[in-house]
Amino acid sequence: MNHLLEIKNLHVSVEGKEIIKGLELLIKAGEVHALMGPNGSGKSTLASALAGHPGYTISQGHIVLAGNDITGLKPEERSLLGLFLAFQYPVAVPGLTVEHFLRTAANSHNQARGEKELNPVEFRKSVETEIKAFKFKHDFLERGLNDGFSGGEKKRLEILQLALLRPKLAVLDETDSGLDVDAMKIVAAGVNRLINNQMGVLVITHYQRLLHYLKPTHVHVMVSGQIVKSAGPELVVAVETDGYKQFEPLYAA
Repeated sequence: MNHLLEIKNLHVSVEGKEIIKGLELLIKAGEVHALMGPNGSGKSTLASALAGHPGYTISQGHIVLAGNDITGLKPEERSLLGLFLAFQYPVAVPGLTVEHFLRTAANSHNQARGEKELNPVEFRKSVETEIKAFKFKHDFLERGLNDGFSGGEKKRLEILQLALLRPKLAVLDETDSGLDVDAMKIVAAGVNRLINNQMGVLVITHYQRLLHYLKPTHVHVMVSGQIVKSAGPELVVAVETDGYKQFEPLYAA
């Protein structure tokens, strides 16, 4: 079975300082990979590099998504090829309604897949079920994008976008930060509903709590810009029990 995501010998620098140091990672469709690590280990740097953020320089290595080398592509090109990043801190865009943003994004992806674009009436009908699933009120689509949204609303909107765009790979960067238990359950349920044999997921997190609801098939620990340990879900328990100090000798070796 071919891998959906292949990260090969990836080196990433920020303002001249190397943060990611020869990282390797393989993800197949239908798998859920959790990437854990202490602050400053490079987890969010990896997410930004995968998305093509211009402030993150890839000096070596390759990122291959569904057979396409996306290492040098622009963020929008990566998105249309099937990469989705749920941001840790989604930004507000007053004046841009949620409906216009979501419909434009969804139609761009439909067009890239050779599917029909939806007019406003068709889009409203298609999104009704999703709005209910994510516990949004009726006036949600008329609101400004993330304008005045609570932390939970912002994160639920990120996963609503995920549902509408139907990417090949979803990267969730600290999606659990700032969420109460109820919002986290809604977010996890939304992701679980979308996981199938076509989509892979990379969950970047500090803590075990999201992983109670979003069950990983693979768990990786990242220290100082490298993955130093990979295993199954049992690795989450080891992290919660003994912390990250236990893995530092692996990197030093």
